[in-house]
Amino acid sequence: MNIRKVELSDAAQIADIYNYYITSTHQTFETEPLSVEETERRISIIVENYPFLVAEEDGEIYGYANATKFRLQFAYEHTAEVSIYVKNEAKQKGIGSKLYNALFDEIAETNIHAMVAGIALPNEPSVKFHIKLGFSKVAHFREIGYKLGRWVDVTYWQLMNRI
Repeated sequence: MNIRKVELSDAAQIADIYNYYITSTHQTFETEPLSVEETERRISIIVENYPFLVAEEDGEIYGYANATKFRLQFAYEHTAEVSIYVKNEAKQKGIGSKLYNALFDEIAETNIHAMVAGIALPNEPSVKFHIKLGFSKVAHFREIGYKLGRWVDVTYWQLMNRI
């Protein structure tokens, strides 16, 4: 499995991975599938200031991880939100750990001091995954989102940069 920087040509496969989570799960609060063009636009914006990596083998993308701006206010400039999505059929194969660790290595070379990850509940595999990688739970918002006919809680997890 090759972990590398994203390319715009990866957008179609990234959209396919993400659109599964949009249409079938509460793990993202997006409600409409993304087009390839919208995915390309988002990739272009992210890579201007933050790392965006993919796990690829023989031309197939199995997952991706990226950092983005956490909040708009200037005092948050040293904090990034991190996200990871792995193809549903490729979970539990170590891809997520490789992706996140490579992302953390990239972030270690930046001015990012803290990383934040949001997890929509229930999602015990994601909670265990983030704990395994050193994240600590810092917040729990009850019924903060509504998707797929129900209210969804979201927890926030934090990890300090490895500098």
